[in-house]
Amino acid sequence: MKRIDIIAGARPNFMKIAPIIEALKAAECRGGPLRYRLIHTGQHYDRAMSGSFFEELGIPDPDINLEVGSGTQAEQTAGIMVGYEKVLLKEKSDLCLVVGDVTSTMACSIVARKLGVPVGHVEGGIRSGDWTMPEEINRVVTDSITNWFFTTSDTANANLQRAGVADDRIFFVGNTMIDTLLKNLPRLTPPACWQSLKLEPQRYFVITLHRPANVDGEQQLLELLQAIAKGAQGLPVIFPVHPRTARNLREGGQKLPSLHYIDPLGYLEFNYLVKHAKGVITDSGGITEETTVLSVPCLTLRDNTERPETITIGTNELIGTDPSKLPPALARLMAGQWKKGAIPPLWDGKTAVRIVECLERVLV
Repeated sequence: MKRIDIIAGARPNFMKIAPIIEALKAAECRGGPLRYRLIHTGQHYDRAMSGSFFEELGIPDPDINLEVGSGTQAEQTAGIMVGYEKVLLKEKSDLCLVVGDVTSTMACSIVARKLGVPVGHVEGGIRSGDWTMPEEINRVVTDSITNWFFTTSDTANANLQRAGVADDRIFFVGNTMIDTLLKNLPRLTPPACWQSLKLEPQRYFVITLHRPANVDGEQQLLELLQAIAKGAQGLPVIFPVHPRTARNLREGGQKLPSLHYIDPLGYLEFNYLVKHAKGVITDSGGITEETTVLSVPCLTLRDNTERPETITIGTNELIGTDPSKLPPALARLMAGQWKKGAIPPLWDGKTAVRIVECLERVLV
């Protein structure tokens, strides 16, 4: 038997690990040789950012919770590394499987390799080229020491090949976030605001904002929100507010009438809103993948993206961080001139099964 440590630490990870755990359990029931140990680093430690996702997505309780909690980048990285090192020194696994690009991904990869444990990276090879983003540093550092890469796109494959990674270490498997989305489509449920605001399909917008370039400057945030409200042409705009953004909104003290600020939502409620929205305005990477599969127009308030397939194939467009670019883009959307988009290859709900099949080949 071979044991895999599955690392999760922050909200973006949870949607990615749920189908992998399910596929590992199914393989075990068929007599497969792989077992897993789920390790939650505690990078996201409150219920809104962590606990409710475990319940909604059927993720089992972690075998180990490092309970790192809040802190600076360095404090969290160090806490995760110290905690995971103690785990491996007590009982080593045969593989450290990390997902995505959060601090936990990088920190656990470093610890594992220094103790002689190979690393597999789910969502390896993606790049934005933007070194002001902590996630980009996490990606590059993790991929520089990863043994096996499980990739979401041909672009990711090409990025790894240019960096000198041999083809037999790259497995093009698809996107586990889409596994989770497709499985849970029948379970999506309207949030409380659906009734209280009398929302109707295709008659509202959804916003998510959390990146410092958009939310840490009071004037920039206000101008973005004003541009969104103008471009929405009177339609309601639903804004589940990230904790950092909520703090800045309180300090700014200004609220636009068409914008409806709500608390962060669970997975099933949030994706219900996305699925039925006229469009989504975001600075998140993962949401652009979900809108692509759901065929929902998406406007990304960034100057770059690590997921170019959502633009070249899907429904996403890079608008940038200049608020003046929003109204013209929203005018095109409101006029029915937005591109239709398609679904990228292997985003079919079977990625986790392919990952487990690959792991059985390389570990056994």
